[in-house]
Amino acid sequence: MNRRLYFMLPDVKSAHAMLNDLLLARIDASHIHFLAKPGTPMQNLPEASVSERTDLIEGWETGMGLGALVGLALGFVAIMVPTWWYTKPIPFVATILICTAVGFVAGGMWTALAATSIPNSQLKQFEKRIAGGQVLMIVLAPFHRVQEIRKLVADQHPEAAFSGIWPTEHVIFP
Repeated sequence: MNRRLYFMLPDVKSAHAMLNDLLLARIDASHIHFLAKPGTPMQNLPEASVSERTDLIEGWETGMGLGALVGLALGFVAIMVPTWWYTKPIPFVATILICTAVGFVAGGMWTALAATSIPNSQLKQFEKRIAGGQVLMIVLAPFHRVQEIRKLVADQHPEAAFSGIWPTEHVIFP
C-alpha cells in the first residue's frame, strides 16, 4: 500500500531542487506533487491532483455506502409494488441486487462530485504555511520506501520539514 508523505518547503526554488533529487532517486514524477498558494509561479512543477486537493475519495467512499443502503431499501419497496401492470416480474433477489448496485454506483458518483468542492481535510494543517508562501510537497511512495525517502530529504535538504504521512503511522492501542 502506498503512503503520502508531506514535506513543507520554504519556496519554489527549493521545490525544484527537491524534485530533481527525488527524480535522481528513481521516484516516478507522477508520484510527486506540489501545492502552493494561488498565483505562485510553479513553472514546471507537477501540481497536486484533484483527489489530493479535495475530499473526493472520502466522499466517494461515503456515498457508495449510503447509496447501497438507500438502494437496498428501495429494492424492498420495489418488491412490495404490485406487478399487475406488467406480465413477467423480475425475481426478488435480482430486484434487490439491481437496486443496491444502482444505489452503490449513483451514490458514489454524486457524493464524489459534491466532495470535489470541499478542501481536503488532511491539508487543513498546512493552510497557514501555504498562505505564507511555503510550498507543500506530496510524495506518493510504497510503504517499503518511506524511510528511505525521509532520510534522503533530511540529508540533502535540511530546510524541508517533514510534516506527516497519510495513512498515518499510529499505534493501534495507546
